[in-house]
Amino acid sequence: MLITQIQGNIHDQSLPEGTHVETVTIPSAQLVKRIQRLRTDHNNEVGLRLPTGAADLRDGDILSLDGGNAIVVRVEATDVLVIRARSVHEMAIVAHTLGNRHLQAQFFDASSEYAAEVMVVQYDHTVQAYLDSVGVPYDRADRVMPVPFRHSEHSH
Repeated sequence: MLITQIQGNIHDQSLPEGTHVETVTIPSAQLVKRIQRLRTDHNNEVGLRLPTGAADLRDGDILSLDGGNAIVVRVEATDVLVIRARSVHEMAIVAHTLGNRHLQAQFFDASSEYAAEVMVVQYDHTVQAYLDSVGVPYDRADRVMPVPFRHSEHSH
């Protein structure tokens, strides 16, 4: 089976009652790939060929919905550091320091699942050591991120 477009997302719409669901589980880093070969939890092979400019895959994307069967993306959790700075000043210093390392970060507000204003980065032992050395509070967790971490484009 070749998939060339996303049919929706189960977080935005319900599948018809009685739909048989197969999942493809992929790491967050693969969400940005437009062309890939995937295998479902029922050992069926799926080819993915999305057009240039298509949105990145997301957890819950429906790759196929046909005849009472669906194939849905499940994203593996990512090992992350959830940084809970105590002030805007402290967060600015941390963000600047990590930005100088070209480390990707995602920011969330108090209305998010974190229930606080936080910065989330992929786990890195050197970042953890830096946060420990400057006394900035953080938690380490496995999370399914809403968008994949990307390597930043950069030049001097």
